Amino acid sequence: MLLLVVARGDESPVNYACRQDMAAAELERARQAVERRGWADAYELFVAADAQTSLEPDDLERLAITAALLAKGEESAEAWARAYNAVIDSDPPRAARCAFWLGLGLMQQGEHARGGGWLGRAGATLAEAGSDCPEAGLMLMVAALQTLDGGDPAGGYELFAQALAIGRRFRDRDLLAMASLGCGQSLISLGRSAEGLPLLDEAMVAITEDEVSPYATGIVYCAVILACYDAFDIRRAHEWTRALDAWSAPQQGLVPFRGQCLVHRSQIKQMHGAWDEALEEATLARERLGDPPGQPAIGLAYYQLGELHRVRGEFDDASTAYRDANASGRSPQPGLALLRLSQGKATAAAAPIRTALEQEREPGRRAPLLSAAAEIALATGDVTGARAAADELASIADDFGAPVLLAMSAAARGAVLIAEGGPADAMTSLREAQRAWLELDVPYEVARTRALIARACALLGDDDTAELERETAGRAFEELHAAPALAELGVGTERLPGGLTAREVEILKLVATGRTNKAIAEELVVSHKTVARHLSNIFTKLDVSSRAEATAYAFKHGLA
Repeated sequence: MLLLVVARGDESPVNYACRQDMAAAELERARQAVERRGWADAYELFVAADAQTSLEPDDLERLAITAALLAKGEESAEAWARAYNAVIDSDPPRAARCAFWLGLGLMQQGEHARGGGWLGRAGATLAEAGSDCPEAGLMLMVAALQTLDGGDPAGGYELFAQALAIGRRFRDRDLLAMASLGCGQSLISLGRSAEGLPLLDEAMVAITEDEVSPYATGIVYCAVILACYDAFDIRRAHEWTRALDAWSAPQQGLVPFRGQCLVHRSQIKQMHGAWDEALEEATLARERLGDPPGQPAIGLAYYQLGELHRVRGEFDDASTAYRDANASGRSPQPGLALLRLSQGKATAAAAPIRTALEQEREPGRRAPLLSAAAEIALATGDVTGARAAADELASIADDFGAPVLLAMSAAARGAVLIAEGGPADAMTSLREAQRAWLELDVPYEVARTRALIARACALLGDDDTAELERETAGRAFEELHAAPALAELGVGTERLPGGLTAREVEILKLVATGRTNKAIAEELVVSHKTVARHLSNIFTKLDVSSRAEATAYAFKHGLA
């Protein structure tokens, strides 16, 4: 319960003492809420106490951290600034640490000029103090990040390693975790993933063991997921995502993850077949990266939305998302080209994918373009072009040694071998791809590979196996509601009433039985928010405004 006390110039000593006692009680409850990770309660209590009395530096820092964990960026910045000013004369290293966290938080929110200013102030404050302290490691982190982002991973690694040494000397857990992360990122950028990935694991173990502050945890977590993606280590990214989900779940109101991190969470969920949850994460990422506007990573969110809409057969939404991605500075390829292919416009898909490959030289970023190029070339009858793309993809996969790239390469090679008239050789590659996708737990790619195996078996005269593989692939596509893949397989090509998707029809049928959103969510194992979003889309498409009208539509069109 929030307390509201209005300070008055003629306030009596008794009233003043009473007000201070109430503020002290609020502060104690707030500190207890922090201890139990009840962030929403803690924030309200700190704000209430702050209205009664001036907070001490310790409590200002707690308020700043609590606000940051609730995604209240501006409130967090204000509290950090107050803490900085409160200790600048008495404890410059501590003031520098406040300025560091403030600057880093602003940078994460996309306020680069303001954030850079505070990071500069942190460095100047520490330089004037001239202290040998862990904060010196934080300042090295700033220089290391700038060096790494500037395209010099070797120089970045040297600075991160120095910061790591300081962290070990002072046993500063936050600095240790962040410096280990930086060393790992730098090594991955240098092509030394085998050395870099264990350093990411070291940082994440410290986090999951609760050795690192919650504020630093959100920062490290997002960066680790991104680094795993850069190294194409999807299995590792998924493992740490599950671990951090378990860490986050019991913490009241925790919102430690910025938009770009949500994009990668969405990608992981999409790969593992949780497409509704993936769409929620991508939508939330778009919202967060749009406020404040101008954050460059918003293009990633738009592109991920396009990818999800494309595989679900929501082509208009996919096209809009890819255009928004392009307008935000993120290339819409290969997604847009694959969208055109799904729309039966293979020739229109070939030119943009060719242009994208001409412009991209970094091997890791060429890989998904080459996979799409091979698929599109086969659709246009350009078997030679498909072979060239598949061969280059195989070379990149061998260099990286990442399971996801090896699976992607084996699938492309198998598709090309079918087109070249070698179904027996194709079977070897496709079974290799199938095993890899199964180990990675990527049901959509498993099903796509089964569809190719069915084609190879048919060419070999093994009709029974071909039919079995085709049926299994079809069931998987139906469970995922992958309408374009079903259509390509020759299954589920009938047009659904009202332009509804397969998932929307499924929900409409349940609405027609009288089930509540909660009951539908439990039956489909999705969140209430997902059901509500689908229901809103159904109402819009059918031009109805109530569940009763939607139910009437379902009965009229044979959906109930």
